[in-house]
Amino acid sequence: MATPTDDNRDLLTVVARMRAKPGKEADLRRELEALIEPTRAEKGCVNYDLNQGVDDEAVFYFYENWVSEDALNEHLQTAPLQRFVGIAGDLLEGDLQIQKLRRIA
Repeated sequence: MATPTDDNRDLLTVVARMRAKPGKEADLRRELEALIEPTRAEKGCVNYDLNQGVDDEAVFYFYENWVSEDALNEHLQTAPLQRFVGIAGDLLEGDLQIQKLRRIA
């Protein structure tokens, strides 16, 4: 199965992990789903895929690919993401964990 980095190893891959507070799973999912459409429309976004844990449904991951660090930085300043950041404290247990990756193989 093909992935975006098969054709372009220079893409910046981002994996963002977060855990919902107990009882906030549906609220967090709804807020994360609201980010998908506007983010996918951003100029530098290659893909922006939301995943939920199979064994632990309180855990959510975004798997993202961006054309550059600059494109990611622009995304971080968008109104939808800034809105989410403003309400994240009510929804997340612990911190949002972000890993930036480059494919090597």
